[in-house]
Amino acid sequence: MLYLVGLGLGDAKDITVKGLEAVRRCRRVYLEAYTSVLTVGKEALEEFYGKELILADREMVEQDADSLLKEADVCDVAFLVVGDPFGATTHSDLVLRAVKLGIPYKVIHNASIMNAVGCCGLQLYNFGETVSIVFWTDTWKPESFFDKIEKNRQNGMHTLCLLDIKVKEQSLENLMKGRKIYEPPRYMSVNKAAEQLLAIIQNRRLQGEKPEITENTICVGLARVGALDEKIASGTLQQMSTVELGAPLHSLIVTGTMHPLELEMLKLFSVDSSSFENNACQRTT
Repeated sequence: MLYLVGLGLGDAKDITVKGLEAVRRCRRVYLEAYTSVLTVGKEALEEFYGKELILADREMVEQDADSLLKEADVCDVAFLVVGDPFGATTHSDLVLRAVKLGIPYKVIHNASIMNAVGCCGLQLYNFGETVSIVFWTDTWKPESFFDKIEKNRQNGMHTLCLLDIKVKEQSLENLMKGRKIYEPPRYMSVNKAAEQLLAIIQNRRLQGEKPEITENTICVGLARVGALDEKIASGTLQQMSTVELGAPLHSLIVTGTMHPLELEMLKLFSVDSSSFENNACQRTT
């Protein structure tokens, strides 16, 4: 049996009772280590679960999943995922491979950022398509995520922006030379995401457009949701480019049309309450 077990968002104790029971009866336990991270390390998980964990990086899961599945064909194997098992498409691929090989699987769900963002007071059914904001480079500055945010906002919907994680990435030079040398991990901050959005707004204006999203659009920055040191800050997009939320992981929400109750909740986390008086009331129902 292959078990896909969600670990939740915070620390070792966020695993469900059902998930913990599955982990403890499995012979092999893999920890997926590239789509997200917990606030505690591998050792803390091992101590609480009473099991040795094998780190599974992107390369292993995407290129060498067959070896993991061969083990699941002869014994119980757990694949641990931060948040919920289906928070990333890679894990759907793992399930499809298991089914093709005739290996039974069981999914044990948990909280993920996709539903925990409700902690800021915005109602989940008012969210549109979720987008990913990637790190720009000197030669690659995509803007497609901005178009999706604009479309959501035109429809009155909020947008959850998942911010880029770079784990076990190679430089172009090392990749071309086949050297297994990896760059230090990088995690996009709310500041960086806001800076890139502001740059796109300027680009669009230079092209004669009037972007739906501006420097004054109300946004929400979130950090380490579900952890003891969780941080939430609300304010304008301009303010999000300077707000300090500390260590990763960060997420950003660009608001759409807000219900008065949503607005009242966001004010609890405001960087500057005057931002709401000047802007947000223009987009309430």
